[in-house]
Amino acid sequence: MPFRKLLPLLLLPLLAIGIGANAQAHDYHLHQLHVMHPYARSTVPNQPTGVVYMTIENKGDQADQLISMETPIASSVEMHSMSMDGNVMRMRAIDSLELKPASTTTLKPGDGYHIMLIGLKQPLKAGDKFPLLLRFKKTGEIGVAVWVEQVKAEANGGAMSEHHHH
Repeated sequence: MPFRKLLPLLLLPLLAIGIGANAQAHDYHLHQLHVMHPYARSTVPNQPTGVVYMTIENKGDQADQLISMETPIASSVEMHSMSMDGNVMRMRAIDSLELKPASTTTLKPGDGYHIMLIGLKQPLKAGDKFPLLLRFKKTGEIGVAVWVEQVKAEANGGAMSEHHHH
């Protein structure tokens, strides 16, 4: 059998391993805390800030707090609370994020919490990943890989075309 025809067969197991590793790499465990699917939205060139979302499950019987974060791709990282007051979006920095016992906290677009990357050193491109260190008051630190996902057109007022510049 010619090598050209054999190559796809040789790559299948590697592809399967890669897919499995990526799926596993999206969940992180640190004692009673389970960090799931950390992701950031892609940004446009020269955009100074980025946003990170994830789900944190506290499987323990004691409360904990996310108290700080660090990443080499931004000058600083803050936690923010966002809420809607009628048609006005209100965002404010918070010092810590309370993680109640036996509960799940989801940082997601819209109402609630998110992590702000301030002073981005490079654009966030869909398909890229970057490290983020999460520091918890009781549990300690865990490093996670944040995957950059393409902004959905409907979530961004149809501005997807801006993301195709190279």
